[in-house]
Amino acid sequence: MIHFEGVQTFPRPVAEVAAKLSDAGFLAHCVPEAQLSEATPDRAVGKLKPKLSFLTGLLTIEAETTAREPGRSVAYQIVSQVIGASSTVATRLEFQEADGGGTAVHWTGELVAVSGLLKMVPKGLLEGAARKIIDEVWTSVAAKLQTAAEPSADSSANTNGQET
Repeated sequence: MIHFEGVQTFPRPVAEVAAKLSDAGFLAHCVPEAQLSEATPDRAVGKLKPKLSFLTGLLTIEAETTAREPGRSVAYQIVSQVIGASSTVATRLEFQEADGGGTAVHWTGELVAVSGLLKMVPKGLLEGAARKIIDEVWTSVAAKLQTAAEPSADSSANTNGQET
């Protein structure tokens, strides 16, 4: 139906980025305004307000890991449901060393099914709403990876102003 694809780069080692992004729970915490009820490495469930104004109530999102090659790739199926509509998205992330260091994540997403009210929504409107969400999630992922990489105040303390 609708295909999305891109490359995101992060100034962190491949093993670290792959481990974080292969964790459904970590990714679920990167969805802005999501209220999570389950967040494990293989499955995440939560609710959030739909981004399309004609959808009412809270959107339930379930993400499940469908394939994982540690350090190399991960695939997810994401099912979203709200009163009168649902969608299914298949995603895949592939991890590799970026030119100049860090990690390049080649990602794809495919909207594979829609039901109910979403069947009547023009493709361009669905695509625009999805792109906005994708951008918000990648921005949050970058921030969380950066925060995870920063030493805590306790571990960065040193004595006599000397680096340790």
